[in-house]
Amino acid sequence: SSCYPQTNMLDFVFAVDDAVTWHMMNLSKNSSHYSFLKFFGPKKISTIQRYGAGIYYNTLVPCNGRMIKYGVISTDALIEDLFHWKTLYVAGRLQKPVKILAQNENSRLQAALVHNLKSAVTASFLMLPESFSEEDLYLQIAGLSYSGDFRMIIGEDKSKVQNIVKPNVSHFQKLYSPILQDCPQVVYKHHLGRLEAMFLMSYFCNIQVDKSPEGQFAQLMALPKTLQQKITALVNPPGKNRDVEEILLQVAHDPDCGFVVHQGRSGSV
Repeated sequence: SSCYPQTNMLDFVFAVDDAVTWHMMNLSKNSSHYSFLKFFGPKKISTIQRYGAGIYYNTLVPCNGRMIKYGVISTDALIEDLFHWKTLYVAGRLQKPVKILAQNENSRLQAALVHNLKSAVTASFLMLPESFSEEDLYLQIAGLSYSGDFRMIIGEDKSKVQNIVKPNVSHFQKLYSPILQDCPQVVYKHHLGRLEAMFLMSYFCNIQVDKSPEGQFAQLMALPKTLQQKITALVNPPGKNRDVEEILLQVAHDPDCGFVVHQGRSGSV
């Protein structure tokens, strides 16, 4: 569930190893949560769940005096999205502060959760200027699941992103500070020592990243597979059979590298 005010609907996501069994048990206990699809049974619901973002939602469910909604996703589908951003639907939610209520000892899932956060930082670095504030970074990360580049988001979506970040800055810091402190491409302004930098991360600090072609190439190569494929499709002329590494090297030398990444993330050409 997200770290937002109590007036908002709580949003839960359950990752389950066996969706058919989970829905079968949940239908026996909470059939009222389901739409008419409950009449088709757990196998059909599980089949429908695999489409789109790979998640099945029950919404407007009363619980302890509040309204909640909950989604069910297979553990394998969740791991796939976290590593590769196939849809970024659940991965995008998990780039923001959430409360993990329970987690099993699935090492692949734990690694995927960390990988997703690192990917969010990497993509944001590419779309931000050389120097930016910590808050800029969190706004950029929160905007990834909208249109890619926070600076290009307008209207209601921009307000949503700001409303996600500004009341939850301390939660974003807790989530991302360990990743920033271990990132070799991050330089804290004024040449702070490591201990000073770690101290200031509890407040706001300014961050610089490597914008050299070599630095950007390393970041591009670390992006999730789906985003890499979208970027290469944008810049690789039809009929040319070049490998991904060659194309991303070209993008790394492009002065508009950040905009190309934004286009790939937003799906625009």
